[in-house]
Amino acid sequence: MGSERQEWMKAFGVRLRGLRTEAGLTGAVLAHRAGVGQPTMSKVENGRMVPSADVLDRLARALDLDESTTQEVRDLLVAVETASDAVEAPETQAFAVGALDEAVRSARLVRSFGCVVLPAMLQSAEYARHVFGSAPDATPEAVGRAVAARVERQSLLYEPGRESVFVLTEAVLRTWPGSPALMLAQLDRLLAVESLSTVRLGVLPWRRAVPVMPRHGFTLCDRVSVVVETSRVERASDDFAEVAAYEEAFGRFEAAAVFGAELRELLLRVMADFRDLGSSTTR
Repeated sequence: MGSERQEWMKAFGVRLRGLRTEAGLTGAVLAHRAGVGQPTMSKVENGRMVPSADVLDRLARALDLDESTTQEVRDLLVAVETASDAVEAPETQAFAVGALDEAVRSARLVRSFGCVVLPAMLQSAEYARHVFGSAPDATPEAVGRAVAARVERQSLLYEPGRESVFVLTEAVLRTWPGSPALMLAQLDRLLAVESLSTVRLGVLPWRRAVPVMPRHGFTLCDRVSVVVETSRVERASDDFAEVAAYEEAFGRFEAAAVFGAELRELLLRVMADFRDLGSSTTR
């Protein structure tokens, strides 16, 4: 394992590459638009170079990022610049690696259901920081490392040949940590991820009755295992009957969810509510 700083550099590069992919640009085109060298662009995306704040601002303008996403990448850059170069001890490294992360990495089909917390593969860096920070005995160093590893692992969403299906309850979108601004950035990320050809994202609107009462989140990896997420631990199982039961439940949630244009309209409504909430808290 590398240092905390190396992990954050990798996470920053993955997020920037994802934003470039979402914008439909090649590295050469983005480098030209931003007025930076293509080798520099490649090194930043591969976690081998830290851009200056000026270069990052030029990249943000070239990508036509909105205010919330621009702030997200600026926050990632700050995390890189303030991270430690020291290699952490094995006991702190373990905080960043869970059953879910390892199972997802090896799967080609991932189906994830969330009823309180966003699935790990969809979390922004700041949202993930609150998730890890709420764990018992969490330290700032371990949280930072875990967040960086989670952001880096989200590059799997962009890999051809993989399929990711997410179904959330609307309650997940309205259960927010931190601030309304954090959730606006998070919801904007969901809009971007939903447009990927490798991702299918749906939400169960609160106006619809749920087909099954949800008790916790879970993730199906291929058709051979399930990771059940409780408030304290992640438990993986390859028991055939248990996997089959979760597959049936996921199918019912998926059938009741809205996708496509309906989903985007729902996300925009929730974002409008958070903007109103943010305005009311700053008066």
